[in-house]
Amino acid sequence: MRFLRSLLFNLIFLPFTALTCVLGQVLLLGPPARLHAYVRAWARAVLWLLRVICGIDARIEGREHLPPGAAIIAAKHQSTFDTIIWLLVVDRPAYVLKQELMNLPLWGALARRCGHIAVERDGGAAALRGMVRNSQAVLAEGRKVVIFPEGTRTQPGERALYHPGVAAMAMASGAPLVPVATDSGRYWGRLAFHKQPGTIIVAILPPLPAGLPRAALMERLEAAIEGETERLYR
Repeated sequence: MRFLRSLLFNLIFLPFTALTCVLGQVLLLGPPARLHAYVRAWARAVLWLLRVICGIDARIEGREHLPPGAAIIAAKHQSTFDTIIWLLVVDRPAYVLKQELMNLPLWGALARRCGHIAVERDGGAAALRGMVRNSQAVLAEGRKVVIFPEGTRTQPGERALYHPGVAAMAMASGAPLVPVATDSGRYWGRLAFHKQPGTIIVAILPPLPAGLPRAALMERLEAAIEGETERLYR
């Protein structure tokens, strides 16, 4: 039964997403707010499908820790779910994502129009400066930036290197840095076909203190995210 549910979800999710990208091209000519609302509707539909077909729900903890206005959300990344949920939790989020995704036909055009921030992972210092500059422009609009500090999805219980770009963004902008933990990989794993029924928890933690040196900021960020993620898996 779990196999059939996972198969049905994929058979709907993938064509539905492709159709959304195709139909969304006409919105490129209109104001970004209209496109943001369109993408938000797609996200809401996907999570509805996930709940109805696969029995996977989501619970957001700690919404009170999200400051109003501009902020940097540094989130644990274990699942495709993590790239969807923030479209519904905050208004007009801008994701930091790899340049290759921006080059995808149709999808890339929508992502650029939504103001997502592309970064060339092998671009060195120039790529870091570009990411910081683009994130400052987004934050100046009062929007929130979502970044996955590990830069890739990890398996439950696995840690990857935390990249210092998130600290550079926070220090350059002065925006609040909000750590986020999740157990999404328990139910919708990295590259996993099968999806386990249950409730994904997204735990939003208090913003880190302002003015920390880079090394201390990275240490506090990783400790907060990994410590809370371990708690969710107990």
